Parts: sequence; structure tokens; C-alpha cells
Amino acid sequence: MRRFLLTRFAQAALQLFAVGSIVFLLVRLIPGDPARAALGEGATEEQVAQTREAMHLNDSFVSQYVGFWGRLFQGDLGTSLLSSRPVMQDLPNRLGNSLELVLVSLIIAVTLGVLLGRVAATRADKPADHALVAGSIFGISLPVFVVGTLLLMVFAFLVPILPPQRFTTPWQDPVTHLQILVLPVVTLTAASCAVITRMTRAAMLETLSADYVRTARSKGLAEQRVIKDHALRTALLPVASATTVELTTLIGSTVLVETIFGWPGVSSLLMSAVGQRDYPVIQAVVLAVAAVVILVNLVGDLVVRALDPRAEEA
Repeated sequence: MRRFLLTRFAQAALQLFAVGSIVFLLVRLIPGDPARAALGEGATEEQVAQTREAMHLNDSFVSQYVGFWGRLFQGDLGTSLLSSRPVMQDLPNRLGNSLELVLVSLIIAVTLGVLLGRVAATRADKPADHALVAGSIFGISLPVFVVGTLLLMVFAFLVPILPPQRFTTPWQDPVTHLQILVLPVVTLTAASCAVITRMTRAAMLETLSADYVRTARSKGLAEQRVIKDHALRTALLPVASATTVELTTLIGSTVLVETIFGWPGVSSLLMSAVGQRDYPVIQAVVLAVAAVVILVNLVGDLVVRALDPRAEEA
């Protein structure tokens, strides 16, 4: 386990280094002068020159690259060219808002998906199974932006049960925050729940026909205990692997969901930064999201190894 952790942390460090280097290069390939974009067309040449100097754009490419990593290792993500605020003042709150959407959606999707998949597998080829399979296919087929737009039209305008409201944190107004959280979470949960339902159903159908399950039944164990202690536990292995993939998918889907519902997460921060060529914000957001994805994959690998002793031998 120690060797595994050291290897994975080394891989994670290399991946972050690669992501940071690629982002550093790509943002500098965006056409236009970032100093002019930050100040606006009405800025004087003297103001543009001062901004370029403050952004180190007059330095050589190598000097900018070394300076970027040097500041990053000191915990300095730079200063936004638009707000003139340190990126670290805005990024944690925005990242926290996005992670709230993702984690709440994942917990609901996994819980419902496992329960529904278990029901479908234990009632294979019955009406409940057919309904759940059809529902999961429907959920997977609908794109996130379609689900989000439909929910917004129905529940915010046609039947205004959850009308649009100004964003508030759970510390300011828990009830209002819960109300504005419902539609984005349902939008993100739909497809992931469908995927996990199908994964759980397929895995349980396979384990229910295994020899050790038949042996447990022949010993007179109650059916519910056979399902819970033998079939479901083994079926959770592929589900755990699929959950890691779904978590990264949810992180990507937040770009559309935050745009549809006006959720102040990292996606809106990134979009505005790209449009204004705000180098420090772009680099910080991409690195933060990459770090989250890498951490998710690491935790997922650890969970799989904990659930499956055979992974230790591999």
C-alpha cells in the first residue's frame, strides 16, 4: 500500500505539472493582447505598457514560465486582471460552490442508483425491471442542457414552485439556498443515477448466478441476507469504479448546469476569464479542477483496493 501511494502521488504530481505547463502555453496562444483586453479599448498606450509590465508579458517565454511555477510553489496564484484581486480570494468560494453541486448530486445518484439497480436485478424480467431499465435508458439519453432547460421552464416559470432567486449561501439563508439547489442537483443527478442503476443491475445479475451465491442459498440463508451480504457487496466493486468516472463526468457537466441556473461556481469564473484573457484566473481554475479530478481518481483507486483484496496482489 505504501508503494502504491508513493507511485500514485508521484503520478499525480507529474499530471499536475503537465496540466499546468499545457495551460500556461495555451492561454498565451489566445489571439489578442491580454493587457489591452483587461483595460478596454479606451486605455492609453502608457496604461497598456504598465499592465504588460505588471503581467510580466515583456519577459521572455522561459522567464514567464519559470516565474509562473515559482509563484505557484509559494502559493501565489496571481492577481486577477479584471478585479485586481488575488485569485485566492475568489477561487475557494467558487470552487466550493461547484463542489457542493457535484458532491450532493453524486451522493444522491449513488444512493438511488444502487437501490434501484438492486430492485431491478432482484425482479429481473418483471414489470419493475422493465420500467427501471427504460427509465435509465431515457435518463442516459437526455443531455444535461436539455434536462436543465426543461426543469427550469417547468418548475421556475410554468409552475413556479422553485422560482429563480438570488444566490445565497447556506450560512445566510439555509431555506433559500436549499430551494435554489434543487433544480441544479436534479439536473446533474439524472444521468449519473441512470448509469449507476444499470451498472448495479448488471453486476448483481452476474453475482446472483454465481456458484457462491447458490451455495449460500443451499445452506438455507434468507434471500435478503444472500442479496445484501453476498450479491450486493460483490456487485459494488464495479459500481465503485463507475462512481469515480461519474464524478469526473459531473465535474465536467457543471459547466452547463452553472450557466443554465446562474450558479456562481468555477465554470462562470473560467468563462469570463477566457473572454477577457485573464491569464492568472484561467491558470488557477484549470489547475484547481485538475487537482480535484486527480484526487478523485486517487480516492477511487483506494476505495476499489479496500473493497477488493485481489487488487492488493495486482
